[in-house]
Amino acid sequence: MDTGELITRWTARAALLLYAGSLLVRGLEDNRRDRLHLSRWLWTAGCLVFLAHVVCAFEFVHHWSHSAAYAYTARQSAEITGLNWGGGLYLNYLFTLIWSADTGWWWLSAKSYESRPRWIDWPVQAFLAFMAFNATVVFADGLTRWVGVAATVALSAVAARKLLKKEGSCNAP
Repeated sequence: MDTGELITRWTARAALLLYAGSLLVRGLEDNRRDRLHLSRWLWTAGCLVFLAHVVCAFEFVHHWSHSAAYAYTARQSAEITGLNWGGGLYLNYLFTLIWSADTGWWWLSAKSYESRPRWIDWPVQAFLAFMAFNATVVFADGLTRWVGVAATVALSAVAARKLLKKEGSCNAP
């Protein structure tokens, strides 16, 4: 594996660790400002590292070709699911857009963001978690897969705890 591919993989791993860390901090807090502040910084760092991952993937793996990225995604999907379909690339684009917009909202209006209703927060978090799960468990292997499984279990426990508490704010993952 060359340096570019290595950087691409590690930016993805780092972004997802920051993502999970932010959700854990956010989910374990009880509206404490210091924890929400830390969570927002982790969320932002994760998003920025993920954007770096996207740049690295297009630079080092796909050579700035959407067609190459689509074909790569189709090959990966065929290996795992038997379905030669590259449409997951569009889900990756949507993931990038949603995480970026979510991060922007949190910085532009923290009060509005932190009090948004569940019907906005939970679908956003569910989609991001679905994509993170696929990236770390379904399409990964080795240590990355096991870390993904552990993060999924931990975040599921935190989400279940929040659901049981029936909190109405977005402070739950």
